[in-house]
Amino acid sequence: MTGTDTAVLREMRWWDIDSVLELERDLFPEDAWSRGMFWSELAHARGPGATRRYVVAQEGDRIVGYAGLTTSGAESDGGPTAAADIQTLAVARDHWGTGLGSRLLTELLRAATAFECAEVMLECRVDNVRAQKLYERFGFEVIGVRRGYYQPGNVDALVMRLTDPSTSVNPASPVDGNGVQGTEIHG
Repeated sequence: MTGTDTAVLREMRWWDIDSVLELERDLFPEDAWSRGMFWSELAHARGPGATRRYVVAQEGDRIVGYAGLTTSGAESDGGPTAAADIQTLAVARDHWGTGLGSRLLTELLRAATAFECAEVMLECRVDNVRAQKLYERFGFEVIGVRRGYYQPGNVDALVMRLTDPSTSVNPASPVDGNGVQGTEIHG
């Protein structure tokens, strides 16, 4: 089996960008991210002021998935007020249906919890039913629509929110505690 059993999740680093871009262009040909966008995100993913978390799923020498989130806000006297936004989550077509998307999303929710985020937001193409079902299994709810969000195709996006990511558990498989290689959020 591929995907869920053999792919290793680890921190995304700059040397992964070319492989990630190849997968990005295959999966999102109309609105693929640029090299500069990934560089910019990774520039904020390490060190004491880190506000991003990006991971890749690697199987052998091949990147078969990746995901990332950004955080904003600060902690208040009443508890966490920070929010996270899932920026991207992608799985190679030959790994669809293997549980790899769930593993990547679980890692992002762990990161949001480590960043002490009270909620996680995301945008999802209205025509990407596979992704919508994944997010719904984790407890995300549709709270709005962004008209023409994805360009140049002028495709609408569903805005989805998960409150309290620390309580969201992957319904397909329990957390095993194995974690991700290179997962220090702030280091």
